[in-house]
Amino acid sequence: MVDDKIQRRKFLYGAATAGVAGLAGCTGSSGGSEDSGSDGGSDGGSDSEDSGSDGGSDSNLSLRVGTSGGGTKNVGLAVERAVSQHSDSLDYATVESPGYVGTIYRMEQDQFNGGITDNNSLNKALNDTGSFEEKSVDEIPYFGFMAFPYSIYIVARDGTGIETFDDLAGKNVYPAQPGYSTRATTLDVWSQEPTKEIYDQMNIQNMGVSDAPGAMEEGRIDAAIAYGTPGAGYTGWVTEYDARIDVHYVEPTDALKESASMYAGAGSSTVAIEDWSMQQDIGTDEVFTWDLEVNYTFTPEANPDAVYELCRVVDEHNDAVNEAEEQFMDFESTSDMLKSARSNIPVHQGAAQYYKDNDAWDDSLTVGE
Repeated sequence: MVDDKIQRRKFLYGAATAGVAGLAGCTGSSGGSEDSGSDGGSDGGSDSEDSGSDGGSDSNLSLRVGTSGGGTKNVGLAVERAVSQHSDSLDYATVESPGYVGTIYRMEQDQFNGGITDNNSLNKALNDTGSFEEKSVDEIPYFGFMAFPYSIYIVARDGTGIETFDDLAGKNVYPAQPGYSTRATTLDVWSQEPTKEIYDQMNIQNMGVSDAPGAMEEGRIDAAIAYGTPGAGYTGWVTEYDARIDVHYVEPTDALKESASMYAGAGSSTVAIEDWSMQQDIGTDEVFTWDLEVNYTFTPEANPDAVYELCRVVDEHNDAVNEAEEQFMDFESTSDMLKSARSNIPVHQGAAQYYKDNDAWDDSLTVGE
Protein backbone atom coordinates (compact mmCIF):
# COMPACT_ATOMS: atom_id res chain seq x y z
CA MET A 1 0.00 0.00 0.00
CA VAL A 2 2.31 2.67 -1.21
CA ASP A 3 0.51 4.84 -3.74
CA ASP A 4 -1.85 7.71 -2.98
CA LYS A 5 -4.98 5.78 -3.92
CA ILE A 6 -4.23 2.96 -1.53
CA GLN A 7 -3.26 5.40 1.23
CA ARG A 8 -6.65 7.06 0.69
CA ARG A 9 -8.33 3.69 1.09
CA LYS A 10 -6.44 3.12 4.32
CA PHE A 11 -7.73 6.45 5.60
CA LEU A 12 -11.27 5.55 4.60
CA TYR A 13 -11.06 2.33 6.61
CA GLY A 14 -10.35 4.32 9.75
CA ALA A 15 -12.89 7.01 8.96
CA ALA A 16 -15.60 4.46 8.29
CA THR A 17 -14.94 2.58 11.50
CA ALA A 18 -15.01 5.77 13.53
CA GLY A 19 -17.99 7.41 11.88
CA VAL A 20 -20.45 4.75 10.75
CA ALA A 21 -22.94 3.19 13.12
CA GLY A 22 -22.83 -0.28 11.53
CA LEU A 23 -24.91 -2.51 9.33
CA ALA A 24 -26.87 -4.69 11.74
CA GLY A 25 -30.00 -4.28 9.63
CA CYS A 26 -28.28 -4.21 6.23
CA THR A 27 -30.00 -6.15 3.45
CA GLY A 28 -29.49 -6.27 -0.27
CA SER A 29 -30.05 -8.36 -3.35
CA SER A 30 -29.21 -8.53 -7.01
CA GLY A 31 -30.24 -10.67 -9.89
CA GLY A 32 -26.84 -11.39 -11.43
CA SER A 33 -26.06 -14.82 -12.86
CA GLU A 34 -23.43 -17.09 -11.41
CA ASP A 35 -20.79 -16.24 -14.01
CA SER A 36 -21.61 -12.60 -14.77
CA GLY A 37 -19.34 -11.24 -12.08
CA SER A 38 -16.44 -13.71 -12.23
CA ASP A 39 -17.45 -16.51 -9.94
CA GLY A 40 -15.14 -19.44 -9.93
CA GLY A 41 -16.80 -22.44 -11.39
CA SER A 42 -20.33 -23.62 -12.06
CA ASP A 43 -20.85 -22.23 -12.25
CA GLY A 44 -14.99 -16.30 18.77
CA GLY A 45 -13.81 -18.78 21.57
CA SER A 46 -17.26 -17.86 22.86
CA ASP A 47 -19.77 -15.07 22.43
CA SER A 48 -18.14 -11.77 23.26
CA GLU A 49 -19.91 -8.92 25.00
CA ASP A 50 -21.01 -6.09 22.74
CA SER A 51 -18.53 -3.28 23.25
CA GLY A 52 -20.69 -0.55 21.75
CA SER A 53 -19.33 -0.83 18.22
CA ASP A 54 -22.88 -1.30 16.94
CA GLY A 55 -25.90 -3.50 17.45
CA GLY A 56 -26.52 -2.88 21.15
CA SER A 57 -26.45 -6.44 22.51
CA ASP A 58 -25.55 -9.96 21.49
CA SER A 59 -29.13 -10.65 20.41
CA ASN A 60 -28.76 -7.95 17.73
CA LEU A 61 -25.66 -9.36 16.04
CA SER A 62 -26.34 -9.50 12.33
CA LEU A 63 -24.48 -10.35 9.14
CA ARG A 64 -25.85 -10.16 5.60
CA VAL A 65 -23.46 -12.06 3.37
CA GLY A 66 -23.33 -11.52 -0.39
CA THR A 67 -22.94 -14.84 -2.17
CA SER A 68 -22.81 -15.60 -5.88
CA GLY A 69 -24.22 -18.71 -7.55
CA GLY A 70 -23.16 -22.31 -7.97
CA GLY A 71 -20.86 -23.93 -5.45
CA THR A 72 -20.20 -20.62 -3.73
CA LYS A 73 -23.88 -20.22 -2.89
CA ASN A 74 -23.99 -23.79 -1.58
CA VAL A 75 -21.11 -22.99 0.76
CA GLY A 76 -22.85 -19.82 1.97
CA LEU A 77 -26.07 -21.70 2.66
CA ALA A 78 -24.16 -24.41 4.56
CA VAL A 79 -22.60 -21.76 6.78
CA GLU A 80 -26.02 -20.14 7.29
CA ARG A 81 -27.42 -23.52 8.36
CA ALA A 82 -24.58 -24.06 10.85
CA VAL A 83 -25.14 -20.60 12.35
CA SER A 84 -28.85 -21.29 12.79
CA GLN A 85 -28.03 -24.55 14.59
CA HIS A 86 -25.11 -23.44 16.75
CA SER A 87 -25.48 -19.73 17.56
CA ASP A 88 -28.07 -18.12 19.81
CA SER A 89 -26.84 -14.60 19.13
CA LEU A 90 -26.03 -14.22 15.44
CA ASP A 91 -28.62 -13.45 12.75
CA TYR A 92 -27.07 -14.58 9.45
CA ALA A 93 -28.65 -14.28 6.01
CA THR A 94 -27.42 -15.15 2.53
CA VAL A 95 -27.96 -12.41 -0.06
CA GLU A 96 -27.69 -13.05 -3.81
CA SER A 97 -24.73 -11.29 -5.43
CA PRO A 98 -23.41 -11.31 -9.04
CA GLY A 99 -20.04 -13.01 -8.70
CA TYR A 100 -16.87 -12.24 -6.82
CA VAL A 101 -16.16 -8.91 -8.52
CA GLY A 102 -19.77 -7.81 -8.12
CA THR A 103 -19.64 -8.70 -4.43
CA ILE A 104 -16.74 -6.29 -3.87
CA TYR A 105 -18.60 -3.47 -5.61
CA ARG A 106 -21.78 -4.11 -3.62
CA MET A 107 -19.97 -4.29 -0.31
CA GLU A 108 -18.49 -0.86 -1.03
CA GLN A 109 -22.06 0.33 -1.67
CA ASP A 110 -23.10 -1.05 1.77
CA GLN A 111 -25.63 -3.46 0.25
CA PHE A 112 -24.40 -6.08 2.70
CA ASN A 113 -21.70 -6.19 5.39
CA GLY A 114 -20.16 -9.55 4.51
CA GLY A 115 -19.35 -11.25 1.24
CA ILE A 116 -17.66 -14.26 -0.32
CA THR A 117 -15.01 -13.21 -2.83
CA ASP A 118 -11.54 -14.26 -3.93
CA ASN A 119 -7.97 -13.07 -3.45
CA ASN A 120 -7.39 -12.37 -7.13
CA SER A 121 -10.37 -10.02 -7.31
CA LEU A 122 -9.34 -8.38 -4.02
CA ASN A 123 -5.79 -7.93 -5.29
CA LYS A 124 -7.07 -6.30 -8.49
CA ALA A 125 -9.42 -4.05 -6.54
CA LEU A 126 -6.52 -2.96 -4.35
CA ASN A 127 -4.34 -2.11 -7.36
CA ASP A 128 -7.01 -0.81 -9.80
CA THR A 129 -6.34 -3.52 -12.38
CA GLY A 130 -8.58 -5.90 -14.32
CA SER A 131 -12.27 -5.10 -13.86
CA PHE A 132 -11.32 -2.30 -11.45
CA GLU A 133 -9.09 -0.40 -13.88
CA GLU A 134 -11.96 1.70 -15.22
CA LYS A 135 -14.21 1.58 -12.18
CA SER A 136 -12.22 1.51 -8.97
CA VAL A 137 -13.43 1.15 -5.38
CA ASP A 138 -12.38 3.27 -2.43
CA GLU A 139 -12.97 0.58 0.18
CA ILE A 140 -11.63 -2.96 0.11
CA PRO A 141 -13.34 -5.48 2.41
CA TYR A 142 -11.33 -7.00 5.23
CA PHE A 143 -10.34 -10.66 5.36
CA GLY A 144 -12.27 -12.98 7.67
CA PHE A 145 -11.41 -16.60 6.91
CA MET A 146 -10.79 -18.92 3.99
CA ALA A 147 -13.91 -20.58 2.59
CA PHE A 148 -12.45 -22.95 -0.03
CA PRO A 149 -10.03 -23.09 -2.96
CA TYR A 150 -10.68 -23.75 -6.61
CA SER A 151 -7.49 -25.62 -7.48
CA ILE A 152 -6.59 -25.56 -11.18
CA TYR A 153 -4.35 -27.64 -13.46
CA ILE A 154 -4.24 -28.64 -17.15
CA VAL A 155 -5.25 -31.77 -19.02
CA ALA A 156 -4.91 -32.52 -22.74
CA ARG A 157 -6.80 -34.81 -25.09
CA ASP A 158 -4.99 -38.03 -25.81
CA GLY A 159 -3.37 -37.96 -29.24
CA THR A 160 -2.50 -34.25 -29.25
CA GLY A 161 1.19 -34.79 -28.46
CA ILE A 162 0.93 -32.41 -25.51
CA GLU A 163 3.00 -33.63 -22.58
CA THR A 164 4.26 -30.48 -20.80
CA PHE A 165 3.17 -26.86 -20.46
CA ASP A 166 5.61 -25.83 -23.21
CA ASP A 167 3.76 -28.09 -25.68
CA LEU A 168 0.70 -25.83 -25.40
CA ALA A 169 2.36 -23.32 -27.76
CA GLY A 170 0.34 -23.29 -30.99
CA LYS A 171 -2.45 -25.45 -29.53
CA ASN A 172 -6.14 -24.67 -28.95
CA VAL A 173 -6.37 -24.12 -25.20
CA TYR A 174 -9.56 -23.59 -23.19
CA PRO A 175 -9.15 -21.81 -19.82
CA ALA A 176 -12.90 -21.86 -18.94
CA GLN A 177 -15.68 -19.46 -19.88
CA PRO A 178 -15.03 -15.73 -20.26
CA GLY A 179 -16.09 -14.02 -17.03
CA TYR A 180 -15.11 -16.92 -14.76
CA SER A 181 -12.61 -16.16 -12.02
CA THR A 182 -10.87 -19.48 -12.65
CA ARG A 183 -10.22 -18.32 -16.20
CA ALA A 184 -9.02 -14.89 -15.12
CA THR A 185 -6.67 -16.36 -12.52
CA THR A 186 -5.30 -18.88 -15.03
CA LEU A 187 -4.62 -16.26 -17.69
CA ASP A 188 -3.10 -13.91 -15.11
CA VAL A 189 -0.65 -16.64 -14.09
CA TRP A 190 0.22 -17.70 -17.64
CA SER A 191 0.56 -14.21 -19.14
CA GLN A 192 3.43 -13.06 -16.91
CA GLU A 193 7.11 -13.94 -17.07
CA PRO A 194 8.48 -16.57 -17.31
CA THR A 195 5.50 -18.26 -19.04
CA LYS A 196 4.45 -15.32 -21.21
CA GLU A 197 6.26 -16.59 -24.32
CA ILE A 198 4.34 -19.88 -24.32
CA TYR A 199 1.07 -18.14 -23.46
CA ASP A 200 1.43 -15.71 -26.37
CA GLN A 201 1.61 -18.67 -28.76
CA MET A 202 -1.55 -20.40 -27.45
CA ASN A 203 -4.82 -20.21 -29.36
CA ILE A 204 -7.10 -19.30 -26.45
CA GLN A 205 -10.63 -20.57 -27.01
CA ASN A 206 -13.68 -18.54 -25.97
CA MET A 207 -16.96 -20.35 -25.44
CA GLY A 208 -19.41 -21.26 -22.70
CA VAL A 209 -18.66 -24.18 -20.44
CA SER A 210 -21.73 -25.99 -21.74
CA ASP A 211 -20.14 -26.10 -25.21
CA ALA A 212 -16.59 -27.01 -24.17
CA PRO A 213 -16.97 -30.79 -23.65
CA GLY A 214 -18.49 -31.15 -27.12
CA ALA A 215 -15.72 -29.03 -28.64
CA MET A 216 -13.12 -31.22 -26.96
CA GLU A 217 -14.83 -34.36 -28.24
CA GLU A 218 -14.82 -32.92 -31.77
CA GLY A 219 -11.12 -32.04 -31.55
CA ARG A 220 -11.60 -28.25 -31.50
CA ILE A 221 -10.01 -27.97 -28.05
CA ASP A 222 -6.64 -29.63 -27.48
CA ALA A 223 -6.20 -28.85 -23.78
CA ALA A 224 -8.33 -27.38 -21.01
CA ILE A 225 -8.08 -26.53 -17.36
CA ALA A 226 -9.50 -28.92 -14.79
CA TYR A 227 -10.57 -27.51 -11.46
CA GLY A 228 -12.60 -28.00 -8.35
CA THR A 229 -12.05 -28.27 -4.60
CA PRO A 230 -9.66 -31.07 -3.58
CA GLY A 231 -11.47 -33.76 -1.68
CA ALA A 232 -14.88 -32.43 -2.71
CA GLY A 233 -14.84 -32.91 -6.49
CA TYR A 234 -14.71 -31.06 -9.78
CA THR A 235 -17.00 -28.49 -11.31
CA GLY A 236 -19.78 -29.77 -13.58
CA TRP A 237 -18.37 -29.21 -17.06
CA VAL A 238 -15.06 -30.82 -16.07
CA THR A 239 -16.85 -33.98 -14.92
CA GLU A 240 -18.67 -34.00 -18.27
CA TYR A 241 -15.57 -34.00 -20.47
CA ASP A 242 -13.88 -36.39 -18.04
CA ALA A 243 -16.69 -38.88 -18.71
CA ARG A 244 -16.67 -38.40 -22.50
CA ILE A 245 -13.05 -37.92 -23.58
CA ASP A 246 -9.72 -39.59 -22.83
CA VAL A 247 -7.42 -36.98 -21.30
CA HIS A 248 -4.07 -36.93 -19.53
CA TYR A 249 -2.22 -34.63 -17.15
CA VAL A 250 -0.05 -31.88 -18.63
CA GLU A 251 3.19 -31.75 -16.65
CA PRO A 252 4.12 -28.32 -15.28
CA THR A 253 7.45 -26.77 -16.20
CA ASP A 254 9.68 -24.95 -13.74
CA ALA A 255 8.56 -21.74 -15.45
CA LEU A 256 4.89 -22.50 -14.73
CA LYS A 257 5.64 -23.24 -11.08
CA GLU A 258 7.56 -19.97 -10.85
CA SER A 259 4.73 -17.99 -12.45
CA ALA A 260 2.18 -19.46 -10.06
CA SER A 261 4.32 -18.75 -7.01
CA MET A 262 5.04 -15.18 -8.14
CA TYR A 263 1.46 -14.14 -8.86
CA ALA A 264 0.02 -12.22 -5.90
CA GLY A 265 -3.59 -13.12 -6.67
CA ALA A 266 -3.23 -16.89 -6.49
CA GLY A 267 -1.90 -19.62 -4.26
CA SER A 268 -0.24 -22.83 -5.41
CA SER A 269 -0.17 -26.38 -4.11
CA THR A 270 0.53 -30.02 -4.92
CA VAL A 271 -2.44 -32.35 -4.50
CA ALA A 272 -2.37 -36.16 -4.30
CA ILE A 273 -4.64 -37.46 -7.04
CA GLU A 274 -5.89 -40.27 -4.80
CA ASP A 275 -7.65 -37.63 -2.70
CA TRP A 276 -9.16 -35.96 -5.76
CA SER A 277 -9.38 -38.43 -8.60
CA MET A 278 -11.17 -38.00 -11.90
CA GLN A 279 -13.22 -40.86 -13.33
CA GLN A 280 -10.25 -41.92 -15.46
CA ASP A 281 -6.54 -42.41 -14.92
CA ILE A 282 -4.84 -39.22 -16.13
CA GLY A 283 -1.34 -40.62 -15.71
CA THR A 284 -0.06 -39.00 -12.53
CA ASP A 285 -0.04 -39.55 -8.78
CA GLU A 286 -0.20 -35.84 -7.98
CA VAL A 287 -1.04 -32.56 -9.68
CA PHE A 288 0.51 -29.11 -9.36
CA THR A 289 -2.21 -26.48 -9.06
CA TRP A 290 -2.58 -22.74 -9.00
CA ASP A 291 -5.40 -21.88 -6.65
CA LEU A 292 -8.23 -19.38 -6.77
CA GLU A 293 -8.56 -18.73 -3.03
CA VAL A 294 -12.11 -17.90 -1.96
CA ASN A 295 -12.65 -16.05 1.32
CA TYR A 296 -15.28 -14.71 3.67
CA THR A 297 -14.71 -10.95 3.87
CA PHE A 298 -16.38 -8.14 5.81
CA THR A 299 -16.81 -4.41 5.48
CA PRO A 300 -14.94 -2.24 7.99
CA GLU A 301 -18.34 -1.34 9.49
CA ALA A 302 -19.37 -4.95 10.17
CA ASN A 303 -19.88 -5.53 13.89
CA PRO A 304 -16.68 -7.10 15.31
CA ASP A 305 -18.73 -9.22 17.72
CA ALA A 306 -20.79 -10.61 14.83
CA VAL A 307 -17.66 -11.49 12.85
CA TYR A 308 -16.10 -13.03 15.98
CA GLU A 309 -19.20 -15.17 16.52
CA LEU A 310 -19.22 -16.36 12.90
CA CYS A 311 -15.55 -17.35 13.19
CA ARG A 312 -16.38 -19.29 16.34
CA VAL A 313 -19.21 -21.19 14.67
CA VAL A 314 -17.28 -22.24 11.54
CA ASP A 315 -14.29 -23.22 13.68
CA GLU A 316 -15.97 -25.06 16.55
CA HIS A 317 -18.67 -26.55 14.30
CA ASN A 318 -16.65 -27.07 11.14
CA ASP A 319 -18.05 -30.58 10.81
CA ALA A 320 -21.59 -29.22 10.66
CA VAL A 321 -20.69 -26.98 7.71
CA ASN A 322 -18.86 -29.83 5.95
CA GLU A 323 -21.81 -32.17 6.42
CA ALA A 324 -24.02 -29.69 4.58
CA GLU A 325 -21.42 -28.81 1.91
CA GLU A 326 -18.12 -30.68 1.67
CA GLN A 327 -16.61 -27.95 -0.52
CA PHE A 328 -16.16 -25.76 2.56
CA MET A 329 -12.71 -25.88 4.15
CA ASP A 330 -11.98 -28.72 6.57
CA PHE A 331 -10.10 -26.84 9.29
CA GLU A 332 -7.69 -29.10 11.16
CA SER A 333 -6.80 -26.18 13.43
CA THR A 334 -7.92 -22.59 13.94
CA SER A 335 -4.81 -21.34 12.16
CA ASP A 336 -6.03 -23.07 8.96
CA MET A 337 -8.70 -20.38 8.75
CA LEU A 338 -5.88 -17.95 7.86
CA LYS A 339 -4.39 -20.06 5.04
CA SER A 340 -5.37 -17.57 2.34
CA ALA A 341 -4.75 -14.38 4.35
CA ARG A 342 -2.46 -11.85 2.67
CA SER A 343 -0.28 -9.19 4.28
CA ASN A 344 -1.66 -6.44 1.99
CA ILE A 345 -5.30 -7.14 2.96
CA PRO A 346 -6.13 -6.30 6.60
CA VAL A 347 -7.95 -8.83 8.75
CA HIS A 348 -11.29 -7.67 10.14
CA GLN A 349 -10.89 -6.75 13.81
CA GLY A 350 -13.53 -9.27 14.94
CA ALA A 351 -11.77 -12.11 13.13
CA ALA A 352 -8.35 -10.95 14.34
CA GLN A 353 -9.55 -10.99 17.94
CA TYR A 354 -10.85 -14.54 17.50
CA TYR A 355 -7.46 -15.70 16.19
CA LYS A 356 -5.62 -13.95 19.01
CA ASP A 357 -7.91 -15.47 21.64
CA ASN A 358 -7.20 -18.92 20.18
CA ASP A 359 -3.41 -18.54 19.77
CA ALA A 360 -3.72 -18.65 15.98
CA TRP A 361 -2.79 -15.07 15.04
CA ASP A 362 -0.06 -14.52 12.45
CA ASP A 363 2.05 -11.45 13.30
CA SER A 364 2.84 -10.86 9.63
CA LEU A 365 -0.79 -9.77 9.14
CA THR A 366 -2.40 -6.44 9.97
CA VAL A 367 -5.67 -5.69 11.72
CA GLY A 368 -8.21 -3.44 10.02
CA GLU A 369 -8.63 -0.14 11.82
